[in-house]
Amino acid sequence: MADAKPARVPFTGSCHCGAIRYILFLTLPHPHSETLPQPKGEQRFYRCNCTVCHKMGHMHIRPASPADDFLLLSPLDPFQDLGDYQCYDKVLHFFYCKTCAVRCFIFAGEGDVVDVDLAELGIPGAGEPGKETKVWRPRRDGGHPERRNYLSVNGHSLDAGQTGFDMRELTEKKYVMYCDCLSDAAQEAPARYDRPQDHGSY
Repeated sequence: MADAKPARVPFTGSCHCGAIRYILFLTLPHPHSETLPQPKGEQRFYRCNCTVCHKMGHMHIRPASPADDFLLLSPLDPFQDLGDYQCYDKVLHFFYCKTCAVRCFIFAGEGDVVDVDLAELGIPGAGEPGKETKVWRPRRDGGHPERRNYLSVNGHSLDAGQTGFDMRELTEKKYVMYCDCLSDAAQEAPARYDRPQDHGSY
């Protein structure tokens, strides 16, 4: 992968029981930048040491464009059909499967159900082009005044055995940013790539 040219690739993800199914597009090999903090609008991988992300084991994958890079195949209404935990300012929705309790993604903002041609998007196993499938995806515009349409996919929920995605490589090559969201804002440590923040984890 190190010598390959970065390409946008679709990966499938799901909860353990399969009630939640999604497609996430990632650009791999990851076009890593040493810039800190990582610029918004770029693909990002990070670990947060806040109590909720740490206890949930959330490995943040922030796609470059939520509206283009994330398709929820089922359910089509996450607000209605998924469990929803909120805390602190109650802006972020920490969605989880009501059957197996796996948390696949965090969201804030608005989304829409749209018809897409999965084969045209290059999704493996989608069949012949021309067949449209209903999916839910974040809106391109609008959303929360500050967070817009925030999406963070849990890297642990990507399906195993897919060629090209290796979470070990992200850590070993220091592509994962570690941010301090546990400390008060005035005492917050700078983001870094070398090791987790206090009370965080690899």
